[in-house]
Amino acid sequence: MFTRIFRKPKKEPGVLPTLAKLHETLAMLEKKENLLLRKVSAEVDKAKEFSKAKNKKGALACLKRKKMLEQQVEQLGNFQLRIHDQVTLIEGARVTTDTVDALRTGAAAMKSMQKATNINDVDKTMDEINEQTQNMKEIQTALSTPIGYDFDEDELEAELEELEELELEEQILDTETSYPVPPVHVAQVNQPNSRPLSKNSKEEDELAALEKLMAI
Repeated sequence: MFTRIFRKPKKEPGVLPTLAKLHETLAMLEKKENLLLRKVSAEVDKAKEFSKAKNKKGALACLKRKKMLEQQVEQLGNFQLRIHDQVTLIEGARVTTDTVDALRTGAAAMKSMQKATNINDVDKTMDEINEQTQNMKEIQTALSTPIGYDFDEDELEAELEELEELELEEQILDTETSYPVPPVHVAQVNQPNSRPLSKNSKEEDELAALEKLMAI
């Protein structure tokens, strides 16, 4: 009983350790997001391989896993946004606390000098603190609903069809590059001066030579 009565109050975490923990968690979420993005890329490559092998069932399974990973990536993105909001709120609250402390110090100095306190300034300060506190509570309670895994079969079919069209275009390009165009051979045309002498021209020359001998 006395232990419960005189128990020391629970020590609240400091601002700097809290901010450090939030930044550490944010870095961890970013690493997980990058890992999931690499897995998404791997599932796309697998879907292309299954599509090339005409394995529609395997390709659709890869696309479903890709959708699940993409939803996890989106969820991690939401978590990161929440942490960013939390960091902003804490930093804003820290600024508010420093401002209040400064105002308290100034009020104490004024009290010691003037032995008086301006109640209007105090009310204004308290109104600002209450407004900021209420704003922080509203932002912290504005959490998004959990994301479920929901697949659109038509969207998966359309994505598979797009992969098959890309694969067909790659096959057409491979076929065009594997069959080069044969060279064109141009037939040579004999020049008039290179035409051989006909048989009749040779006989005429021999006859002319014989007639010349007989004339001698």
